Amino acid sequence: MDITERFLSYVAFDTQSSEESTTTPSTHKQFALATHLVDELKGLGLTEVEMDSMGYVYATLPANTDEPVPTIGFIAHMDTSPDASGADIKPRIVKAYDGKDLVLDAEAGIVTDVKTFPELLDHVGEDIIVTDGHTLLGADDKAGIAEIVSAMEYLLAHPEIKHGKVRVGFNPDEEIGLGAHHFDVKKFGCDWAYTMDGGELGEIEFENFNAAGAKIEINGVSVHPGYAKGKMVNAALVAADFIHRMPATETPATTEGYEGFFHLTGIEGSVEKATVSYIIRDHDRARFETRKQMVASLVEGMNRQYGEGTLVLTLKDQYYNMREKIEPVMHVIDIIKEAMEQAGIEPQVRAIRGGTDGAQLSFMGLPCPNIFAGGLNFHGPHEFLPIPNLQKACEVVVNIVSITAQRQW
Repeated sequence: MDITERFLSYVAFDTQSSEESTTTPSTHKQFALATHLVDELKGLGLTEVEMDSMGYVYATLPANTDEPVPTIGFIAHMDTSPDASGADIKPRIVKAYDGKDLVLDAEAGIVTDVKTFPELLDHVGEDIIVTDGHTLLGADDKAGIAEIVSAMEYLLAHPEIKHGKVRVGFNPDEEIGLGAHHFDVKKFGCDWAYTMDGGELGEIEFENFNAAGAKIEINGVSVHPGYAKGKMVNAALVAADFIHRMPATETPATTEGYEGFFHLTGIEGSVEKATVSYIIRDHDRARFETRKQMVASLVEGMNRQYGEGTLVLTLKDQYYNMREKIEPVMHVIDIIKEAMEQAGIEPQVRAIRGGTDGAQLSFMGLPCPNIFAGGLNFHGPHEFLPIPNLQKACEVVVNIVSITAQRQW
């Protein structure tokens, strides 16, 4: 099957995950794509194809050489972001993009304009896949799935390309931070793996944020406002005071590159009760710990002001920077670079201002850097996928498999 056709077949499945759910997968509809993938992988001739009770799909491309070769894996996620609808996606292929604004829905006035999205200009002359402006596209990460499956199909059709055992894994719920939580690293049985979940052509990512979540519950004292002097503690005002004391220049909107931040993700409250939620991010582990301590110290100081127990902090680490797990095995990065160069791609090593399943998997014992999948403007209706990016990512997967088998282990 043509890789573009394969990708378009996947986006027909609504696989949006849900942060409100307590099940795995978070939405039952993710099982539909998982079941489809099981049937497809079996039809292609992969072995050990299975889907577990939580929708994780695993399969094997058997080795075709007797030489000792490490077992490597490729991973992508099936879910799409809760940030925008993933239902009834209507993709359209723009042939030989001309560099002008893209009208997605003329009647609704939805346009992907070059001024706002200048990355379009990097793909003039290419065929690109866009939405109709009312849903996301789903290249994050159905492009990654299509690239992995198409690479396995190609390797099966070209036995002259010698390779070791290759494992593939497709998981639910990456977009809500839970994709790696039930990934069976032991069953996967790889020396290392790669997530195909990055953006633009050439991206290699093996650094990500250290991440924590902070929830501050505020207990007020509610009394009649006519008789409140010296008695009332307005929880909503305490919440506002807390937010005001946080660093205004260390937010996502004011930082870039390796700069960390505090991100206010939610606030709700009344006189009696209030809740403030933050996520804390930093690439540097020491600065990350300092940021957490700053929040804890602020809560402690405000409790001295407003009364002990007024503010209650719950602080939880979420994931860590995978760099510390990748640096001891940098050959996994060298192989990606060589694979890209063979495909005529200039490698672009970048730090992720976020996290991936690969970060969590790396700390679970499976070194797992991230490679471009080719899509841009994820999580919204202006998402698009240049078809050459899709094709090149597939070529990189094939090259990685081949190069790994050629090395002396």
